[in-house]
Amino acid sequence: MSKPDVLSFGETMAMLVAEHTGELAQVGQFHKRIAGADSNVAIGLARLGFNVAWLSRVGADSFGRFVLNTLQTEGLDCQHVEIDPQHPTGFQLKSRVDDGSDPQVEYFRRGSAASHLSLDALSAPLLSARHLHATGIPPALSDSCNALSFELMKSMRAAGNSVSFDPNLRPSLWASEQKMIRDINALAAHAHWVLPGLSEGQLLTGYDDPSDIAAFYLDQGAEAVVIKLGAKGAFYRTARTEEFIPAVPVSRVIDTVGAGDGFAVGVISALLENLGFAQAVQRGNWIGSRAVQSRGDMEGLPTRAELTRHTTHAEPVPTP
Repeated sequence: MSKPDVLSFGETMAMLVAEHTGELAQVGQFHKRIAGADSNVAIGLARLGFNVAWLSRVGADSFGRFVLNTLQTEGLDCQHVEIDPQHPTGFQLKSRVDDGSDPQVEYFRRGSAASHLSLDALSAPLLSARHLHATGIPPALSDSCNALSFELMKSMRAAGNSVSFDPNLRPSLWASEQKMIRDINALAAHAHWVLPGLSEGQLLTGYDDPSDIAAFYLDQGAEAVVIKLGAKGAFYRTARTEEFIPAVPVSRVIDTVGAGDGFAVGVISALLENLGFAQAVQRGNWIGSRAVQSRGDMEGLPTRAELTRHTTHAEPVPTP
């Protein structure tokens, strides 16, 4: 395949989603999907026409084959996904919700194939991508994934390629909150665009105000910080400007899982197309609004045709 536009990496799990609402222990029927914040963003960018390389590992099992087939069907370049004969593909159980509440999720990922990603996975073709998207999930999976995350972000930035980073905090995966905060902030220092949620930014920086949170990461070397404010919208700040962009109203929230990933797809795709930050955040808000109206982690992510139709009818955001 041609040189990738975007490189993303991490763990994609098989996901068994309950067919009916209620306690997971009482549900008798599930359907199979995939789950993973990093691959959600990769899929969203691929649907918009970007050439996306995916770096990961899956087990030599039926879940692994299902994950790999699904990612390939979504258009990801999976030539760098290794089949691990010794460790299983991670999976999760997810309850069904129809009212916008948080679903119950149970994870079965300890010792998974993806947790054995390491520096051995690095190669020149991977580092030729023009952009790297990373999150705070892979570095929490294992020491080897942690080392890979740091090396990828440092190498891509040093090569003059753009890097985006979503903290995507998973406290239960870390040895301690102190290590999580230290490592996540150290990783963010290698990113051009940092994309935390408000509560994440407050925990990571100790500041409450979005402008102060953004300033913390700008001082570390970020070019821009975009802070997700949930139903209120989002705030961005650069060295020269800052602005609040209101959310896109929705009539009904069905499932909030994946909304932040959809937001990241919007922001990253727009910035890679050289649009301004206000336009990028507006696109992020719109894709995030689609995500909360869809059942499933990635089902609301639009195609390029859907984005074009929306953009044609949307009012432009004034540029500061």
